[in-house]
Amino acid sequence: MSNKSFVRQRICIYAGQDVDPNNDEQVGNILKFKLEIQLPQRSSMDEALAASTSDHEIIALIIRYRAMR
Repeated sequence: MSNKSFVRQRICIYAGQDVDPNNDEQVGNILKFKLEIQLPQRSSMDEALAASTSDHEIIALIIRYRAMR
């Protein structure tokens, strides 16, 4: 299993469902409705995630996943 697959697996475990970490809408819905994490208003999802890194481990995992190409 690649490192990227492992990170995505951990994200899905936190989310309790399959989620595409690159899909802003899915990420926003999981954070807001499932985990009750309110992201700050920013011009992009990446900026909002970066501003909230310490709020929950899933946010750091999503940022890490998105940085892997």
